[in-house]
Amino acid sequence: MIKFVLSNFTLTFLVLGVVAAAVSLWVQPADSRPAVVRRFLAGYLFFAIGICFAYNFAMHVFFPDMAAEFIGWKNSPFQAEVGYASLGFAAVAFQAFRGARETQLAAILGPAIFQWGAAVGHVLQIVHEHNYAPGNAGIMLWTDILMPVVGFALWYFAYPRAKT
Repeated sequence: MIKFVLSNFTLTFLVLGVVAAAVSLWVQPADSRPAVVRRFLAGYLFFAIGICFAYNFAMHVFFPDMAAEFIGWKNSPFQAEVGYASLGFAAVAFQAFRGARETQLAAILGPAIFQWGAAVGHVLQIVHEHNYAPGNAGIMLWTDILMPVVGFALWYFAYPRAKT
């Protein structure tokens, strides 16, 4: 179970964000639907982006051989670059989780582009290299595609537009 949780950290931190938001709402109920969604958005930003990308940073920078093997690659100096980019995404997410809506959108946008680009890379690795390693073709592929959709949807519903 521990191996599953740590190996599928993108899903793990998404679920932790949902749980944290639910506990927050249980302790202090929100007064409107957008306020409820903003709690889930805060959980998403803190856990699914902040903690998740901080974990990704640690794995790529401090345990590059393990991270490369999980993805089905050989270790490369580019892993450190991915790690430091992940640290940047985490820092912005931590700043944004209680911040203004524009900052929250920026905290979703950068990682979304990274994740969708990574998903394309995963699919190309599957097609051309037959790389079915868990970090390439498993839950990581699906969370790279779907987590940004969740983030954008939460942001959209957290800040309803005035009717014209």
